[in-house]
Amino acid sequence: MDAASTMKIKDNTFSRQFETIVDQGLVSVEYSFQEKKIFLTKINVPESFEDEEFVSNFLKNIMEIAIEQKLKVVPILPKIVVFFKKNPIYKELLPPGIRL
Repeated sequence: MDAASTMKIKDNTFSRQFETIVDQGLVSVEYSFQEKKIFLTKINVPESFEDEEFVSNFLKNIMEIAIEQKLKVVPILPKIVVFFKKNPIYKELLPPGIRL
């Protein structure tokens, strides 16, 4: 089983972030909502954490949440723009007018 399907993600609406736990601590992606759009604004990882594939899987899980909730995703962070470029299957989640 791959990491994406076993990941437990908490939508912490109070802190406005998606969270998951790794051995080194908390990994989170901060967001804000506006209309039916979710703006992904920041990725937080523990200092010693360098697993880019894990972060990519975490973002894939967040994209699935956006699909389920029928949200458009606005990538604010350059790292998330890169994610969209590497994973073109999620480009349908971008609001009209946003080009990467």
